[in-house]
Amino acid sequence: MKILIADDDAISRRLLVKTLQVAGYEVLAVPNGLVAVEHLCKQDGPRLALLDWEMPELDGPAVCREVRKKKDQGYVYMILLTSKGLKTDIVTGLGSGADDYLIKPFDSEELKARLRTGQRILHLEGRLVEARENMRFKATHDSLTSLFNRGVIVDLLGREISRSRRERVPTAILLCDVDHFKNINDTRGHLIGDEVLQEAARRLLLSVRSYDYVGRYGGEEFLIILNNCDPVSAPRRAEEIRKTLSDTLVQTSAGPLSVTMSMGVHQTQNWGVQTVEELLQQVDAAMYAAKAAGRNRISFTKPNTSEVAEHKQPAEPAQSLP
Repeated sequence: MKILIADDDAISRRLLVKTLQVAGYEVLAVPNGLVAVEHLCKQDGPRLALLDWEMPELDGPAVCREVRKKKDQGYVYMILLTSKGLKTDIVTGLGSGADDYLIKPFDSEELKARLRTGQRILHLEGRLVEARENMRFKATHDSLTSLFNRGVIVDLLGREISRSRRERVPTAILLCDVDHFKNINDTRGHLIGDEVLQEAARRLLLSVRSYDYVGRYGGEEFLIILNNCDPVSAPRRAEEIRKTLSDTLVQTSAGPLSVTMSMGVHQTQNWGVQTVEELLQQVDAAMYAAKAAGRNRISFTKPNTSEVAEHKQPAEPAQSLP
């Protein structure tokens, strides 16, 4: 583990470096508090620090205060090394943000024991951060496919529509449904159905750009938001996404399966005053139109009448791509 030593006395610094290197630490030694703060506040800086109380530029307690004030990611465990033994001094040192202190001269074994305590605390912090991130992921992602869950993808759609209205930029909404999925579950079993959904999710995610969004809308339905996708490009993009599933067999533990999907697409840069719920109803109707037309195809929503009138655009009939 990486540890920083800050001490203006060169001899003390060398002795500490040697002791800690023998104990297996990766040591960074600096001569004053100002340099110590610079290194401890870096993204990949040391997580353990031994700070001499009295140093030029910034003393040990000042270093603790600066690190606590500036460091917002990754806790740093700091031990003050001092010849001050009064309780008032100890209270001052700990009050500055130090985690522990050692009074000089100190025993090297005691120093290593206190550092091990620091490592245990940092390890515990790492586990707590990991648990927090896991909880956050579970709250926002679908447990089967690891895509955004319904609540998040609908919220993202609302945010994207607001941005599109504000900046007058195009967005395309795609609602995809795996064809004959109930038949897959009934004939192959639900575990195979899960494998199909996982592979479909993987292919959909790979087929979009890093700034597009893909979520599991429910059951075998997936909602895709293509940001900055103009109405001219949307049909081509949608067709490419459809083919990611239909053109290659899905490998499952029961053997390869031919899987297709039907897709409803809403494409515009003139969103009018339609709500997210209204837009989803329209794209859902387009998706069912694609299913009714034979599945494994794309159907586009009909333009909103009030929106067309507002922007003085000619109406276009719904269309399907085989």
